[in-house]
Amino acid sequence: MTAYVVGIAGPSCSGKSLIAEQLASIYSRQSPCVLALDSYYHDLSGLQPSDRAGQNYDAPEAIDVDLLEMQMTTLLAGGEIEKPVYDYGTHTRSAVTERIGPTNLILAEGLFALYWEKIRRLLDTRIFVTLPAELALSRRLERDVNERGRNPSSVLAQYESTVKPMNSRYVLPSAAYADIVISGAQSVAKSIAMVRTPLDAHFNVGAVMLTKNTPD
Repeated sequence: MTAYVVGIAGPSCSGKSLIAEQLASIYSRQSPCVLALDSYYHDLSGLQPSDRAGQNYDAPEAIDVDLLEMQMTTLLAGGEIEKPVYDYGTHTRSAVTERIGPTNLILAEGLFALYWEKIRRLLDTRIFVTLPAELALSRRLERDVNERGRNPSSVLAQYESTVKPMNSRYVLPSAAYADIVISGAQSVAKSIAMVRTPLDAHFNVGAVMLTKNTPD
């Protein structure tokens, strides 16, 4: 059976990864895989560390979309891939990769999951997660400081210089391509209930209790 493909886009910290994780749990019998677009950042090991830190990671050009398309196509054909593992601390790809596949369900999540036409054409269901800017910033501050070892001033500077303008230019307009639009401010249970219909119809899966009720 050809894999069913879901694309989940939206602003930074809107809850995309949590939605993908919950869907993977619900449809666990389909050997699901989550393809976080962050894993496909270009490898900047050829640059000096100071130059890496100054790059714009919030524009589509930061993602190796050709590799993403190739690996999604391989999974759709029933094959296996070596998904890259990205190191946020060094802005480089790890020497270790993650073997994935075969799978019946691909969950591609990230800022630009609905941005590129060549990725959109691979998607069966397109989801966009909205979130008010002030809440997105609050969540990003908490995540980057607690999980990625950054200081608040650098997070705020990046937000103003690239995150906010790139979100307006590239991410928000891609909501026009969504089949389903949900709010990242609502409970995860409500969001999942809104997006399950096409997947339940495809996989004929009954109700499953969620393991978490608030978005990251």
